[in-house]
Amino acid sequence: MNASNLQMKLTFKNKVISTVSKFNRKHKALSFLGIAYALLAITVYNILFCFYRNAKRHICLACILLFFVFSSSFSYPAMSLNISFASDMSIEDYTAEDSQDLSETEVAESDAELAVVNDVDAALIEEAMDSVNPDVAEAEHTDPEKQASLSEILENTAENASFETISDNEVRSDDAAEDSSQFETEEEKSFDSSEWNIILVNKQHPIPEDYEFPLGVISGSMRCDERIISPLLDMLRAASADGVSLIICSPYRDLDRQTMLFDNKIDRYMTGGMSYMEAYNLASQAVTVPGSSEHQIGLAIDIISDSYSNLDEGFGNTSAGKWLHDNSYKYGFILRYPEGKEKITSIEYEPWHFRYVGVDAATIIYENDICLEEFWNTYVK
Repeated sequence: MNASNLQMKLTFKNKVISTVSKFNRKHKALSFLGIAYALLAITVYNILFCFYRNAKRHICLACILLFFVFSSSFSYPAMSLNISFASDMSIEDYTAEDSQDLSETEVAESDAELAVVNDVDAALIEEAMDSVNPDVAEAEHTDPEKQASLSEILENTAENASFETISDNEVRSDDAAEDSSQFETEEEKSFDSSEWNIILVNKQHPIPEDYEFPLGVISGSMRCDERIISPLLDMLRAASADGVSLIICSPYRDLDRQTMLFDNKIDRYMTGGMSYMEAYNLASQAVTVPGSSEHQIGLAIDIISDSYSNLDEGFGNTSAGKWLHDNSYKYGFILRYPEGKEKITSIEYEPWHFRYVGVDAATIIYENDICLEEFWNTYVK
């Protein structure tokens, strides 16, 4: 401290003491206030004087702290695009500005080299999102050889005697079981988890490694679990009688086919600039993860009509989509991924995707407006 600063400090202190002394002489009863004022004034002055005297030092320290805060990753954690069915983020909200962190370098696990991730191209992501269902992306559902109408299935049935269909005047075993338990209350109904028709397959419950089922031919190269072909034909006949023409597409898929569809979806998102994990999370909302697809066990079938061949939400508003929604349960089929249940099924609304569970289970699911996961939580032992 130089002489001028010392003199400034002493001068202020003397002024305060002098002022307080005069106050105390005039107001002896309030002398404690004068003393308190003197202590407070001198203390505050000393603190401010300290900052004044070391101004440059404190400015440098503040700059260093600010630089550290704004350059540290923990000061503003990056928002990951970990999108799931429970996320409120939509692709419209996803912009290049929101994904600046995707352009930062990441350490590759293999050789610890820095890998540069390209900026996200929102246009390419939009294009990848145009088709919710993998079959749309592959245009498989538009291939006549990958479709089967009622007449084509009946023609195939005549040529292939590996299974028998049920005529209109016959009663299915499921119906008979339903009639025999017509006096049973809904709360008393229960199902065994080992029953093949109600097996739960999703992301949390992959297909058991030892799961086996008989494959039957629907038409041409199209196959499914042989045990659901008869009720499927019954449903197609009933729809035809009501003036609705249903067309079967994309039934059974093997693991290689499902893996190819899933990988293609991931590639589209990564082409748009996403990292692998971000592309994986987004793709899993549209394409079932390989090993957890009901198409792989032959119980799921995609359905279109001769007047509407798009596998999108618009199918639910067609006469075919409405007929299936209101009548498929009578033949043991359910709308597997209904609207409003996305947070439970982890899959977006798919009005074209139907799954066989048997008449009893399908009736409960339809009448209570629940999905298969909710059915399992309540009715399956």
